[in-house]
Amino acid sequence: MPQPTRSAPAREVAPGVHRLGDDVVGFFLVECADGLVLVDAGLPGHLRQLETHLADTGRGTRDISAVLLTHAHPDHTGLAGPLTRAGATVWIHRADAATLADGPRSAMRHARPERSLLPYLLRRPAALGTPLHMARKGAFTAKPVPGVHTFDGNAQPTGVPGSPLAVPLPGHTPGSTGYLFADRGLLFTGDALVTHDGLTGHTGPTLVCRAFTHDGAASHASLDRIAALPATLLLPGHGEPFAGAPGDAAELARRAGLR
Repeated sequence: MPQPTRSAPAREVAPGVHRLGDDVVGFFLVECADGLVLVDAGLPGHLRQLETHLADTGRGTRDISAVLLTHAHPDHTGLAGPLTRAGATVWIHRADAATLADGPRSAMRHARPERSLLPYLLRRPAALGTPLHMARKGAFTAKPVPGVHTFDGNAQPTGVPGSPLAVPLPGHTPGSTGYLFADRGLLFTGDALVTHDGLTGHTGPTLVCRAFTHDGAASHASLDRIAALPATLLLPGHGEPFAGAPGDAAELARRAGLR
C-alpha cells in the first residue's frame, strides 16, 4: 500500500524565495521589492499553509500581487480561485487557459497524455500515493477559474513584481511555461523539468513520465530552451531545487529519458 505523504513546512530555498506545498507538490512565494508573486498555486488543501506562512510576517493573501501558473494541471492551480478573489492577477499561457476555465477534471481532455497511468501503477504500486494525495487535497474538485490573464509567444505578463520573463516550454502540456527572474538567477520550471517523478520514483533532473506528458518530442525540444537560459537555480514543481547551470540539468534530464 502507498505510504502516507508527509506534509512539509514552508522553507526558504533562496533569498526571498519560499517553497510551500509538501513532498509531492511544490509552489513558491517570491518576495520582490515591488510586491509578492506566487509561482504556481499548489492544491486547494494548501490554502491554510499559505495563509499561516503569510500571517507569520504580518501579511495575508491580499498582499499577493500576481500568480504565475506554469501550466494548468490541478496540482499547480488549486489556489488560483481563492487568490483571484483576494485580488491577485493570475497569469497562464493561452494554450492552457481552457483547462482553468473548464475545471480540473478537464485537464486530461485538453492535454491528453501519451500513455495510460495503469502500467506505471502495475509496475510500482507505491505510485498510487501520488494521485491519492492529490485527491485528498482537493485537486479534482476545485472550481473552474474563468477570466484569468493570458499571454503567448508574442506577449508577456505585464505589471508583475520582479518583471519575470515567461519562457514557453511546451510538451508536458501545450502551454507549459517557465518563469525566469534573470537578475536573481532563478528559473521556475514547473513540470517542464522536475527533480522527482512520483510515478516512476526517479530522483534527479528528468522529464515527467508519459502518463502525465502530452507531447514527449516537444518536451525534449524544450530542454534545449531551458539549457540556454541564464540561471543558477532551477525550481521545479516536483522535487528539490537544482543548483547549477540549466544546461547541466537539461543534459541529466535527457540521459534519464522519458519513461
